[in-house]
Amino acid sequence: MIQPDDPWGFEEEPVETWSDLLAAQGLDLTLLAAFLLLAYVSFHRKSVRLKYVTLAVSVAYMGFWKSNLLSITDVFRIVDWSFPPFNHNLAWYLFAGFTVVSTVLWGRFYCGRVCAYGAFTQLMDATLPTGWRVDVPKALEARAGWIKFGILAAVLAYYAVTHNTMVYRYVEPFWMFGRSETSVLLWTGIGLLLVATVFVRNLYCRFLCPLGATLGVISLATVFRIKRWGECSTCRICEKTCEWGAIKGPRIIQTECVRCDDCERVYADTAKCPHWRILDYKARKSGGPIPLTPVS
Repeated sequence: MIQPDDPWGFEEEPVETWSDLLAAQGLDLTLLAAFLLLAYVSFHRKSVRLKYVTLAVSVAYMGFWKSNLLSITDVFRIVDWSFPPFNHNLAWYLFAGFTVVSTVLWGRFYCGRVCAYGAFTQLMDATLPTGWRVDVPKALEARAGWIKFGILAAVLAYYAVTHNTMVYRYVEPFWMFGRSETSVLLWTGIGLLLVATVFVRNLYCRFLCPLGATLGVISLATVFRIKRWGECSTCRICEKTCEWGAIKGPRIIQTECVRCDDCERVYADTAKCPHWRILDYKARKSGGPIPLTPVS
């Protein structure tokens, strides 16, 4: 009778190699990297068309196909200092790492380009009649912007006491893409939020999102900030153009700015920005070259 090579079951299990890990996660990593590259290129090019292509891909891919957005639950990981195993969650680390690095470099880039829910509401805003929108009074807008920070503090305090991660369902609408919830109450809340968003653009992202508040705090350390012309102290064109309430005169409010490019396209437009007309006048008068570098 032939005895098995390892009758006692002590034979070592095969060790996973990086080739095995990449083979299993390669498609997910490739698609995610391609999307993040698209988001970066659309941001770098300052192209309106490419921006909306990115937003549409975000909704389709990150939202409905992948159904995996960053969440307040990822902030909970920091509180517990408990992260998923690296080897089997390469896409999560790529996604989270890109978000943190891009926020440090440019501010709330994630909110303006990558987040599927933010992309969905921006597409709503672009397609619905402008006459339906209600402009929030500036004084109210400035105060309402603090609500998301209050929600963030409250949720973190609640989690510190209870360690109940399911609280995310009541402060984030992102789960709607996965359609994993069946609660009538929760779906009613999502419906009311979307209806309100028809009239108040980007309502959740601007005033209620605790993850946006977290990235807003990180964005205070932004390296490459939006440049401003010297004339921005008196001109209000960019302030009126901004749909996020992130511009107050010459000042960019870092915690609110999502790098949507609207103001950057305006101040680079020689036909719209008064800065260029002033420089043109001075150049004609003196016969010198027109400086093209904005000031901080």
